Amino acid sequence: MRLKLSALAAPLLWAGLLALFGAAPAQAQTPPAARTSPLGWQACQALKGDDAGQLACFQQWAESQSRPNTPAPSLTTAPANPATGQPATPVLLLPSLNTEAPDGKPIGCKNTKYSELSRFWELQRGTDCDTFSLRGYRPITLAVVTSDSVNTQPSSPTLGHTALTAQPYMRTENKIQLSVRTKVAKGLLKKGDNDEDDHDSVWFGYTQQSYWQLFNGNLSRPFRTTDHEPEVLYIYPHQIALPGGWSYRLSGLGLVHQSNGQSLPLSRSWNRVYLMGAAEKSLGQDSGLILQGRIWDRLKESSGNDDNPGIEDYVGRAEVTGSWQINKANTVGVTLRHSLRKEARGSARLDWMMAPASSPNYTGLRYHVQLFNGYGDSLVDYNRKRTVLSVGLSLVDW
Repeated sequence: MRLKLSALAAPLLWAGLLALFGAAPAQAQTPPAARTSPLGWQACQALKGDDAGQLACFQQWAESQSRPNTPAPSLTTAPANPATGQPATPVLLLPSLNTEAPDGKPIGCKNTKYSELSRFWELQRGTDCDTFSLRGYRPITLAVVTSDSVNTQPSSPTLGHTALTAQPYMRTENKIQLSVRTKVAKGLLKKGDNDEDDHDSVWFGYTQQSYWQLFNGNLSRPFRTTDHEPEVLYIYPHQIALPGGWSYRLSGLGLVHQSNGQSLPLSRSWNRVYLMGAAEKSLGQDSGLILQGRIWDRLKESSGNDDNPGIEDYVGRAEVTGSWQINKANTVGVTLRHSLRKEARGSARLDWMMAPASSPNYTGLRYHVQLFNGYGDSLVDYNRKRTVLSVGLSLVDW
């Protein structure tokens, strides 16, 4: 009669041979069954007579079952308790959670060690939030608006672009603004492996602004006008030192379309290409200055298709925006637009944003007060000058 070894007897024999020839426990090898059999842990369980060998067997089996990039558990020894004098106790250290992206960069892109402009436009590798995720662009706003006048019968010099009847709109209404953007490409012309290295990028943004006659029950509370503004822009980063502690951080090239989505006679739209640049200066940990400029050129349209001829003579051809972050809770901004012509037109806008005192961490919610004077507060008002005061809530930096 021939002797047949079962799957459990083989590991026991293996352990006995190791003990017989004096193999050190720390050098115990995992039986083949533990490495190749789906029941490898059962083979390790059979090594009850050799604690060190059994532990090594289990450890090697666990490593064989782990994913290729997952670190195996490790053993360390805790220090002895000085009060009781008890010996040190082995402690099993589990693998740490994965906190790195596939390229090895820590996940998360709002690191405050980087400047405001660098975080907003993700100018450096350490501020990268990757592509195709939504970010805030202009403030997302819900506000109550009052103005010195309201356009009850919009008009344009183009034939068939003047409203036939006046509407009894109220000067007090609501303003709703939605604005998002996403990065669609990065590292095209400029990139590096270090977190401080600059990365260029391509963005797509969309902004929608509506004026809602919420308080006008007699007119069935309509939306008086809604403007849509999709755009695509390329951002090229810099780190150029300027006098006075300023740093020139980026140049950009953009293409933007703006329209109100209306049919005649209220249809308004135009397309433009722009150049932009921005610089910043740090005034402290939670304080700084940002200066940004844009200059644009309208893409030509035939006279028959031009809903708003001469719009650039009213809305302007250039814009300068200055922002002062006074502290973590307060930010003041000024935006000036100019037609760059002898007959100067354009607009001026003043913004004040304040974080609620009840928010200890100063989240993206802000109280928002805005004063506007000039042309182009909305497309339908491109050739009408008015003064608008709005008070409400805005969401920024999300």
